[in-house]
Amino acid sequence: MAEKLAPEKRHIFLHNGQKVFEWDQTLDEINIYINLPPNVHSKQFYCKIQSKHIELGIKGNPPYLNHDFTSPVKTDSSFWTLEDDIMHVTLQKRDKGQTWASPILGQGQLDAYTTDIEQKRLMLQRFQEENPGFDFSQAQFSGNCPDPRTFMGGIRSD
Repeated sequence: MAEKLAPEKRHIFLHNGQKVFEWDQTLDEINIYINLPPNVHSKQFYCKIQSKHIELGIKGNPPYLNHDFTSPVKTDSSFWTLEDDIMHVTLQKRDKGQTWASPILGQGQLDAYTTDIEQKRLMLQRFQEENPGFDFSQAQFSGNCPDPRTFMGGIRSD
């Protein structure tokens, strides 16, 4: 049932009209997907994840991304992989349940409508996680959705 509440589509992060990466989020994670250039050996790519900053690119070249995050991440639980010509960066949110309007601070923000949809989806993911015997995949909110991070005492920690 939880997979029904997974992100339906990835958001596209644009800069100067060009796609830089795609991304999505869950209660716990931000996922960034970058299409890799052809004919570059996998050992030439690098990615440095710090709690508030990311730098990645091809060794010996200026970084492809060198930006601060919208919010802090847990570096010990964040990682990156290369598969099928895509770099997948998984960032563990420090504040579980927080809705990010963009992975990159001050750039590529989702519009208010899309941010609201994301917040509602994350709230339903929280309900599903806290009540595994129920199916919230068809649930809807009327009006504004509460913040999934703080609603009714906040997210329970394990």
